[in-house]
Amino acid sequence: MNKELLESIAAELRAGRAVELSVEDFPCFSAQALAGNAHISPDDLGKLAAALTAADAPVFERAARAMNEGDLAWLGFKIVWDAAAAQANTDNEVTKKYGDVGSADGQGAVFFCNDAKEIVSARTPSPRDVFQMKDVTRGPSMHNEQFEGLTWLSVPLFDQVRVWLLGASDAAAEVSALAAHVGFAVTAVDYDPAYLSPERFPDATRVLLEGSNFDGLASLTPAPGDYVCVLTRGHMFDPDSCVWAVRHGVHYVGMMGCKGKNSTVHDLVIARGATEEQWERIKRPIGLKFGAKTPAELAIAIVAELVDVRYRQRYSAEAQTKHDASLGR
Repeated sequence: MNKELLESIAAELRAGRAVELSVEDFPCFSAQALAGNAHISPDDLGKLAAALTAADAPVFERAARAMNEGDLAWLGFKIVWDAAAAQANTDNEVTKKYGDVGSADGQGAVFFCNDAKEIVSARTPSPRDVFQMKDVTRGPSMHNEQFEGLTWLSVPLFDQVRVWLLGASDAAAEVSALAAHVGFAVTAVDYDPAYLSPERFPDATRVLLEGSNFDGLASLTPAPGDYVCVLTRGHMFDPDSCVWAVRHGVHYVGMMGCKGKNSTVHDLVIARGATEEQWERIKRPIGLKFGAKTPAELAIAIVAELVDVRYRQRYSAEAQTKHDASLGR
C-alpha cells in the first residue's frame, strides 16, 4: 500500500472529484484473490469507487496516518451483492447476539480498522457490521463470508514479513507456496537454476547465486525484521547460511536437521566466527513439533511456526491473552 496514494484519494474526494481505485493498488479485488467467488468480481472495486464522496475522505486520511505511524491497521471494503439478504442477517442460534438489525444498509462501503479496533467509516455501521469489520481485519487480509448477501475484503496498511529460504530443496519449495499463501513475502536463494526454477518457486523472489556455492550470500542483506529458514540441499551450506543470518541479526532463524548433524554444523558455525550466543538463537530443528516427515508435512510445521513468531512479534502479551481467552484456550 502507498501512503501518498491514500492521501491523493482523500484530497480528490474532498475536492468533489471522482476517483479511480485500481486492482494493482487493492489486490484483494484481483481475479486471483477472488477466484471461485461467484458473488463478487474485480468490477466491484470500480462500482465502490464510483460511489465514494467527500464523506469518505477521512477513511483514507486515517489510513495514511496509520501508515505514517506504523500502526497495525487495514483498509476494509464492504461489498453487497444482495441488499435485502444483507439487511436480514440477524442473530441465529450459534453466533454471538447482536440484536435484530442486520447490516446497516444495502450499500457498499470503505472503512478503516486497526488492531485497537478503531473504526472510521462514512456511515454508522450496525453492531453486526462492526463485528464483521473487526473480523475481516484479523490477519494480513482475509475474506469474510459468514453471512448472506454481502462479503468483506481488506488490504493491510503494513508491510509483509519477508522470509528468506536459503536453499531450493523440496522442503523449501513447499514452504514457499504455503508461506506466500498465508501472507509472507518470500525470497528463495540457491546457486542451481534447475532447482531454483519458476515452476518450483512461482510465488517467490528468486535470487540465483553465482558459482557452485553460497559465497554470494555475502552480497545480500536481510532486514532486522526478516525471518530466515536454512533449508539447503544436502545441508552442505547450512553453516554458511546460519552465519549469514545471525551476523545480520534477523528476527528469526531456523535450521532443518537432526541432533547429530546439528552438532557438526555447530562446530562449523563457531569456526566461521559466530558466537555461542548467536548459535543459541537458531531454532533447531525448525518448525513446530509434531509427526511431520515428508517435505509437504515439514512445510506445514515450519510455516505454522513462522505464523506463531509473526503473531508474537506483532501483538502484545495483553492482546495475546485477550485473544486466547476469546477462543477459550
